[in-house]
Amino acid sequence: MAQQAVELILVRHLASRLAVPVFVVDPAGDLVFFNEPAEQVLGRRYDEIRFMSFEEWTTAFVPTAEGRSLAVDELPLVVALRKAVPAHSRFDIVSSDRVRRSLEVTAFPIIAPRERLVGAVAMFWETAEP
Repeated sequence: MAQQAVELILVRHLASRLAVPVFVVDPAGDLVFFNEPAEQVLGRRYDEIRFMSFEEWTTAFVPTAEGRSLAVDELPLVVALRKAVPAHSRFDIVSSDRVRRSLEVTAFPIIAPRERLVGAVAMFWETAEP
């Protein structure tokens, strides 16, 4: 595994201390970390996974909205990573423990000096179904 940017390391450290679920990816979109509150929502422990490729996490939780599967480009974390802008949306996932959960997700890019994109972070929380 390549050396991570210090900004990514600092975001991971912060995420480990937050009460809100947090999911962090590197510039390639590969999973870097998710915290304990995220474990409860996703139905998996980070220690069990350690690595999840972009292709794997974007489909593993079967994201849907209004009865249709979401395209990868519609996921807020992907928007934040690819366009380097904040993004937000509401959608459902099926967690690893096979529970359907409705989420609100806000994502934003992690920018290093000289406007270098080093990853993205998503904060999310469960909502009551509409």
